[in-house]
Amino acid sequence: MSHESEFKYFENMAHWSFDEYGIHEVCLTDWDLYGLLKSYAGPDSRILDLGTAGGEKILEFFPDCAEILGTDYSPSMIDTARANLAASGRKNISFKVMDNLNMDVPEGHFDIVVARHTCTDPVQILKCLKPGGHLLIRGVDKHDCWNLKLIMGGGQGWNEPVPVSIVDYENVLKAGFADVELVPIHTREYFKDRETFKTFLEAVPILIDVAIEGSPLDDDLLDRYIAANTVNGMIVLYRRYYGLTARKPVS
Repeated sequence: MSHESEFKYFENMAHWSFDEYGIHEVCLTDWDLYGLLKSYAGPDSRILDLGTAGGEKILEFFPDCAEILGTDYSPSMIDTARANLAASGRKNISFKVMDNLNMDVPEGHFDIVVARHTCTDPVQILKCLKPGGHLLIRGVDKHDCWNLKLIMGGGQGWNEPVPVSIVDYENVLKAGFADVELVPIHTREYFKDRETFKTFLEAVPILIDVAIEGSPLDDDLLDRYIAANTVNGMIVLYRRYYGLTARKPVS
């Protein structure tokens, strides 16, 4: 998804939530973004969350520490995040509109930078981290839902010559990070019925350029996928994410 398309998509999704679909997720990979974050963070830590969306993940999973700044390219998402923050009563968190590719944060200020399902510029991230600071990235890889994309004939990442996980990995290395590790993450998402599954696919960017933002799915192809991927009455979506960890050298 292009930077401009990502902006339009998340502006439209500002008040939308995965919770409404009742998805049951099973992770098959032992890589926990929030577990790693908590292991790196201390009471004096300053954390930057890129692509924070409505701030729900910060409010539910981020540790208590000195400062948490959540940023998003979408003003509507930040409006939602601020409303969620006001309802939470938390005092160590703030939100601002910011383009990840044109970062406006102090240099050498943060102990940890988190980026979830969003574009990044590792060079700018390196500058805003303190020496020894950590970078944590979780993203969607090209082969996410690949068996679905093969049936539908396209989708997110379909025409990428190199998976975004490899691009991120190489860019983080080139930026000058140390201890860079890339981990493939496999999960399964279970949906209760065809209607819920179809509505979900028409809302999220998995099948972008095939069906999104109100464009209809091909029902025959959808039924073909469902027939081959239903287990114990639940429709299964095979997800492929990636986790990346890195550290800014001390000297």
